[in-house]
Amino acid sequence: MPGRNLTRQFSSDAHYHIYNRAVDKQTIFKEDADYQYFSDIFTRHVGSEPSTDKYGRNYKWLGDQIEILAFCWMPNHYHIFVLQKENNRAIAELMQSVGTSYAMYFNKKYSRKGSLFETNYKASMINNESYFAHISRYIHLNPRDYKTWPYSSLQDYTGKPKHAWVKPDYIKKDFIQSQKYMNFLEDYEDTKQNLDILKHELADQ
Repeated sequence: MPGRNLTRQFSSDAHYHIYNRAVDKQTIFKEDADYQYFSDIFTRHVGSEPSTDKYGRNYKWLGDQIEILAFCWMPNHYHIFVLQKENNRAIAELMQSVGTSYAMYFNKKYSRKGSLFETNYKASMINNESYFAHISRYIHLNPRDYKTWPYSSLQDYTGKPKHAWVKPDYIKKDFIQSQKYMNFLEDYEDTKQNLDILKHELADQ
């Protein structure tokens, strides 16, 4: 039987936590340019408007079907908080492009072959209030130096928006001001109390 969170049965108007890690926990982002390339793939597909490649061909645009609510790129894994609005194939289409495009880029750049990620990706449907309330915090707290970590959507929540394809207002509406969101992140006692809920939802994390 397929592992938990591996079956691709997505629903419209639903929230998902998408995550994956490298084979054998190897490093998949070795320098700033790698993190940037990974982010650029999202700009292509869920940016504010459709875009084209260097040959003028249109990339598949999913910006009207998916909203990225939060993300964090770590040296050997990533997390994405997604709202799928209409097309129940939108996440699958996006993540197929992300996995294929980045693996081709990385393997060519670093002269390697074979699979880059442990699995295609994992997707956990967010279907309870506790999971929904705390998933953005779980994602943003991944780096120990989360306040200055440049490869997450935290700045989009607390400062000048950095990524046009991140939609923080969906979550921030419950905190009104960015400082309230930072207080939410810094509330470690509450975080620890809810971490078991998230670990259960993530199954094998």
